Amino acid sequence: MRQVAIGIDIGGTNTAIGVVDLEGNILYEKKPQLPTPQKRENPNMTVAVSDELIEKYIASLTAEIKTAIETIKQINAEIEVAGIGIGAPNANYYSGTIENAANLPFVGVINFTELIHKNFPGIKHVKLTNDANAAALGEMIYGGAKGMKNFVMITLGTGLGSGIITNGDLVYGADGFAGEVGHTTLVPEGRLCGCGGYGHLEAYCSATGIKRTVFELLAQYNATESQLAKVPYSEMTAKIVYDAAQNGDLIAKEVFKKTGELLGRSLADTVHYLSPEAIFLFGGAAAAGDYIFKPTKESMEKHLLPTFRNKVKILPSKMKEGSVAIVGASALVWKEIEKSNPIPLS
Repeated sequence: MRQVAIGIDIGGTNTAIGVVDLEGNILYEKKPQLPTPQKRENPNMTVAVSDELIEKYIASLTAEIKTAIETIKQINAEIEVAGIGIGAPNANYYSGTIENAANLPFVGVINFTELIHKNFPGIKHVKLTNDANAAALGEMIYGGAKGMKNFVMITLGTGLGSGIITNGDLVYGADGFAGEVGHTTLVPEGRLCGCGGYGHLEAYCSATGIKRTVFELLAQYNATESQLAKVPYSEMTAKIVYDAAQNGDLIAKEVFKKTGELLGRSLADTVHYLSPEAIFLFGGAAAAGDYIFKPTKESMEKHLLPTFRNKVKILPSKMKEGSVAIVGASALVWKEIEKSNPIPLS
């Protein structure tokens, strides 16, 4: 019997659904992705509308999971679904709930795994966590952190997420929400963060933060000659900044330098707390290579206590960006099985 896991990633716009084997191969992926309910569908954030939206969403998600299972069993009737792993915003691993997610139209605490499990009573493992935690598990099971017991995963996307692995296990904390490195204060009374706080790491070193740094530097230097000056704010991306840096644009290079300096300073604090073997960077900004890695490493080393210097590697993730959401979520299942099975899966 060949075991597979269903991996689900609930994004702010779409929900990715796929079937993944023990080696991290995606055997099936729903295309196009399932639309995620939008905040604008519940503008007043009422419980009644929230309940209606979640009911419809669970029904659609259940139907897509069943389609995925049926499709994969047509390929191989001997396949067994070992579990369902779900990555979601504001997800609580302990309780299986999505709680007060800022970018979803659902009100309060949603017993998400319970709702899914009711429709799949024969599947033992139904687990969820946030997307950065799922990415960290994926890195440990399938990626560059194989064999590591202590590392940190930093996801540089629209926001800045983090997953912390200590002694081979994810750190969830007392309430299930540990590991919000992106919302540590980097600059007191600094930029407004998407969460409503000020000066958080996410406001500076996410893709959104990089965009803001571009326009601050363009204004500071009155850099009308920069390639980036021709790009509207709404269209600016980390990829555009990278391409400009490749073409020698001084503002683009300064953006990455400044971002790396700030990120490295924060990662030095992370090392002081955790003393990891490595820190992995994943996401669009990480694709900038040495433009981001070099200043980040230099800044981290500068701000470390001597006893920690030149010990902790900063590495690019080996997870494929297009598949990390599904593969990372599926890794939750294998981790649960590993906990209850003394015989290694691989």
